[in-house]
Amino acid sequence: MSTAQVDEAIAVGQVVEGGNQFLTFLLAGEEYGVDILRVQEIRGWDAPTKIPSTPAYVRGVINIRGSIIPIIDLRERLGLETIEYTNETVVVVLRIVTADGKDRIMGLVVDAVSDVYNVSESDLKPAPDFGGGVESEFARNLATVGDKMVIILDVDQLMSGDVGDVDVMPGAEAEA
Repeated sequence: MSTAQVDEAIAVGQVVEGGNQFLTFLLAGEEYGVDILRVQEIRGWDAPTKIPSTPAYVRGVINIRGSIIPIIDLRERLGLETIEYTNETVVVVLRIVTADGKDRIMGLVVDAVSDVYNVSESDLKPAPDFGGGVESEFARNLATVGDKMVIILDVDQLMSGDVGDVDVMPGAEAEA
């Protein structure tokens, strides 16, 4: 699915009655999804301005229409092997809600955009508890789509903690 097709699906924003709609993308050969209502836009990869003293997975910031947006390498945030960015690498710009209840805009670097899926409640399963040390708190659900599983991310949890505390976001509050 092209970025233009995904942008069109986001613009249309038609959610199936009784279902959920997710934008999916690829990371290390696995498909991940985020609630499409959180997606602000999808952008091609362009090197951000680096900010000193930020966690390694914070690639820097970009300016989108006057707002300074932190860019997070999702592979690195999830502890996956880092790779060189390609022409399929994109930044998914999302609205997150911080622990103090404020809306923020952040960008996630992903390998490629995959699709937009409508998923019924019955096809959403809770993420399993893997026990000590495994960072599964970022997975909100597992969705069955056809014969595959899609990991649905909890973007608020993913961006909490030291990511949400990175003070590179003046002006990055989401507009109401």
